[in-house]
Amino acid sequence: MLKNILSVSGKPGLQKMINNSGNTFIVESLLDGKRFAVYPSMKVTSLEDISIYTTEEDVLLKDVFKKIYDKSNGKTVLSHKEDSPKIVAFFEEVFPEYDKDRVYMSDLRKIINWYNILTEKGLLNFEKEEEEKVDTANEK
Repeated sequence: MLKNILSVSGKPGLQKMINNSGNTFIVESLLDGKRFAVYPSMKVTSLEDISIYTTEEDVLLKDVFKKIYDKSNGKTVLSHKEDSPKIVAFFEEVFPEYDKDRVYMSDLRKIINWYNILTEKGLLNFEKEEEEKVDTANEK
């Protein structure tokens, strides 16, 4: 689900990979729809590879998104520009096990911003993912 959604250092928001040609990607901004090339010298991270520090073991970002999704019934949540205490209170309610010493306010804001972008674009569909898991299990 998040494999083709990328965070490109120095670019705002998120990008969707359109084409992979050799060592260069063509991506489309989820904010304004503009396409551009991403070169090997740029720092690129797939959202699927990101995990969040917790007091136990790290948790994948998609699992954090799932908790937010369940809490908000699939709707967007508060803005990433809200006051810090509101954001912390929201995160402590939704994902209380996050490590407060290693997950910074900028990380919390980024997670909320990314969640809202993906929700607005209809790219977070956990029901569909559950159906695919059931279909795969039935095929075996």
